[in-house]
Amino acid sequence: MSDLIKEIQKRKTFGIISHPDAGKTTLTEKLLLFGGAIQEAGAVKSNKIKKGATSDFMEIERQRGISVATSVLAFEYRDHKINILDTPGHKDFAEDTYRTLTAVDSVIVVIDVAKGVEEQTEKLVQVCRMRNIPMLVFINKLDREGKDAFDLLDEVEQKLGLTVCPLSLPIGMGSDFQGIYNIWENNIQLFLEEKKQKVGDSIKFDDINDPSIDEVIGEKAANTLREELDLIQSVYPEFNREDYMKGNLQPVFFGSALNNFGVRELLDAFIDIAPMPQPKESDTRLVKPEENAFTGFVFKIHANMDPKHRDRLAFVKIVSGTFKRNENYLLVREGKKMKFSSPNAFFADKKEVVEESFPGDIVGLHDTGSFRIGDTLTAGEKLSFKGIPSFSPEHFRYINNSDPLKAKQLAKGIDQLMDEGVAQLFTLEMNGRKIIGTVGALQYEVIQYRLEHEYGAKCTYEPLSMHKACWVEADEKSEEFKEFARLKQRFLARDKYNQLVFLADSSFTIHMTQEKFPNVKLHFISEFRDN
Repeated sequence: MSDLIKEIQKRKTFGIISHPDAGKTTLTEKLLLFGGAIQEAGAVKSNKIKKGATSDFMEIERQRGISVATSVLAFEYRDHKINILDTPGHKDFAEDTYRTLTAVDSVIVVIDVAKGVEEQTEKLVQVCRMRNIPMLVFINKLDREGKDAFDLLDEVEQKLGLTVCPLSLPIGMGSDFQGIYNIWENNIQLFLEEKKQKVGDSIKFDDINDPSIDEVIGEKAANTLREELDLIQSVYPEFNREDYMKGNLQPVFFGSALNNFGVRELLDAFIDIAPMPQPKESDTRLVKPEENAFTGFVFKIHANMDPKHRDRLAFVKIVSGTFKRNENYLLVREGKKMKFSSPNAFFADKKEVVEESFPGDIVGLHDTGSFRIGDTLTAGEKLSFKGIPSFSPEHFRYINNSDPLKAKQLAKGIDQLMDEGVAQLFTLEMNGRKIIGTVGALQYEVIQYRLEHEYGAKCTYEPLSMHKACWVEADEKSEEFKEFARLKQRFLARDKYNQLVFLADSSFTIHMTQEKFPNVKLHFISEFRDN
């Protein structure tokens, strides 16, 4: 038991979230670099840096310079095992990000110094606040001209509703940017080299009143820094770990991920304060990490991570106990036992087979089609973890096969991509036509691209004017339901799991339907339901 507790205490599992292009993936790369997991960091968009980002493994991500799927990466640092989930920032892929937030114990919110708090950041932070996830804020790109540090702190407080506590402070900005004062450790880090891809040397000063600081950064900058530190002490609350853990206080760090400024400070403080794996609520009880019996849940499925093997991996977050290779575990929804001969762990851009994994770890299990997002695996206990969200789509299109000879490949591709939660598939009851519903329009491009490049199938889309997909709950034998089905037959479909769905063309239609058929309940499903 004590070995298990030791392993739990070593682990930190967190997600990185932000608006697109705030520097999430670059920060992930630099954390791996400082952790020694990679020797040379890549950048998502940079002509100067030729290496691609480790966490963007799909070709479309490299072409677009955006992340479209959550990546799982791990590295060792200061005797801790760090698991990072780098999420897509683009709103069209938000569903993947929302699901990922069910698998993290804390979050780093990345904010662009020039743009400040952006729309997608607000939505993601709202989800974190609903779940009381501890958040740490990293204000990035200080090597560019941007907003004043104190204006940014105000903006974070007002727009995101957070209570901030600065734990580092920039010295200058843009072309005058000279480094970071680390409030957490009471020292200054001045970076001398511009080795963007490798860790540069730094000078340390442990006393803010050291006169040699004036010589190195200039008297004016040194005096400004001292004044700002006084201001921080009088205006902002002191850091309190308990408040941070409850989601009531958010420490703020400044830096430039591209230039390695402030990343080590962020990582060192993160190790000191971030929570270890936390208990998780199930449908029957609260499951604690230190329990002996294994439990875990699938929060993501990804097909074709390795184009050579066309493999499909289910990502499982371990909640309690020890997961062991070749042991039998219960897939609760199916009630069947399964064993896994080659469970994968992820270290930077490498996958390796692991013998055992512990709470907080993310394990990739090879999947032949058994898993769905939200599935629970246990050592035998019948419980299911709650809170894996699924949203009613906002965009709808008919999908057509462009190559009749590839119908089989198209069907397989659609089937697997829908299992990943990339989008939702609805089949019309009336004529069997297939409709794809997504949260964002960009998903259609990704589906088309992946069908062609991963499954050798081509498809086209036809526009369809729909407002919402509503999951129907009713007594199918009742006269009321039969009347509803007769009147609405053109708009009824089945989802991938054969649940009845009503495709409504407007909010007015939904309102009128609910009035006319009070016993036919319409759901904008918010969780994947087990059937």
